[in-house]
Amino acid sequence: MTADHSFLADCRARLAFDLLAQTWNAVVIWALRQGPERPGALRERIGGISPKVLTETLRRLEFNGLVHRRARPGSPPHVEYGLTDLGRTLLPAIEAFGAWAFAHGDEVMAAQERAESA
Repeated sequence: MTADHSFLADCRARLAFDLLAQTWNAVVIWALRQGPERPGALRERIGGISPKVLTETLRRLEFNGLVHRRARPGSPPHVEYGLTDLGRTLLPAIEAFGAWAFAHGDEVMAAQERAESA
């Protein structure tokens, strides 16, 4: 943040919020927390994500230095994705968001229902 604690367009805090605001980023990072995965196994673990969206998400996370892609030799060759050290630093924040959602999710959904019925 800047010295006056404003969230400017080029503020590093906004960069972090943008990373977590992408719908699938945090989900994919969390799914990779126990080690590298092949895309198919990752899709099965996550559920509800299309191959196209998973590929886009993995590329975005790789671009931002949070995930690494490793081609493995074999027959047939395959690719695995894993968290970088930088990506692992987001795990506590994602866990905290998840705990908040578990504790307050019902309140948020109730507020949404009230707003929709107003």
